[in-house]
Amino acid sequence: MTNIGEKVVCLVAYHIFFMLFVWSYWKTIFTLPMNPSKEFHLSYSDKESLEREPRGESQQEVLRRAAKDLPIYTRTMSGAIRYCDRCHLVKPDRCHHCSVCDKCILKMDHHCPWVNNCVGFSNYKFFLLFLAYSLLYCLFIAATDLQYFIKFWTNGLPDTQAKFHIMFLFFAAAMFSVSLSSLFGYHCWLVSKNKSTLEVFRAPIFHHRTDKNGFSLGFSKNLRQVFGDEKKYWLLPVFSSLGDGCSFPTCLVNQDPEQASTPGGLNSTCKNENHLFPAKPLRDSQSHLLTDTHSWLDIGAKAEKSKVGMSNPALTMENET
Repeated sequence: MTNIGEKVVCLVAYHIFFMLFVWSYWKTIFTLPMNPSKEFHLSYSDKESLEREPRGESQQEVLRRAAKDLPIYTRTMSGAIRYCDRCHLVKPDRCHHCSVCDKCILKMDHHCPWVNNCVGFSNYKFFLLFLAYSLLYCLFIAATDLQYFIKFWTNGLPDTQAKFHIMFLFFAAAMFSVSLSSLFGYHCWLVSKNKSTLEVFRAPIFHHRTDKNGFSLGFSKNLRQVFGDEKKYWLLPVFSSLGDGCSFPTCLVNQDPEQASTPGGLNSTCKNENHLFPAKPLRDSQSHLLTDTHSWLDIGAKAEKSKVGMSNPALTMENET
């Protein structure tokens, strides 16, 4: 490059993309995955009872008693409460046990070897931004290198050792751009549908049936659940996701009889963004998704509390890792 203005613009743009890429990559790697809170862990007496009792109705009773006040709505394939026998806890919705980390991860998406970390509730936004900025970084390099790459093939470049660098840089940036664009596009689709990679391969199972769109609240709310309500933070790798990772708004086709029912005989059917969400979570979230007039209804929950978790004989314990 010979033009000073062109040099300045390219250097400034390059370093902006580079710093955002490194920042988001760093946050993805070093943000610790969130684990279920203590409310989901079995008490010492419950663990003893579970180990002492034979597999059957007695163990079912222990798990029902442990899970009756928890905001869980997903089940195993056999209809059992999702229980991790390695962490000794009742799994929150969308939580899975990572065999690499050997712990349960909230809203686990996958374990990524490229960042040597689990991608889950605590760092999913950082992972998305890492993909976005690495893609922009590679596209910028390929675009600024393209004219010199063309000159290389048309013998328009001076005869220097920089020829090899120009050729290698363009091929490397272009190939990474292709792979990153497909991966980034896939995760954009996941965000729009409010799904994780694991939920695509195995749809969440609620009490009534399997529902692959059970957590989808519509595009706008799905986006805000990952990026937050304040748009000024959307493009920065700072944590702004909504909720606590232990409980999520859901669009149930039929009310789960194991949980407190909504007042007034309201039907929790998902239609046109009018979502009636499950009972109140363990910790109130400041999220508008979880605190608007359509969400987390707890009127009459006390009246139903004594009956929760005691009426479904179909629930059987199933260890799931």
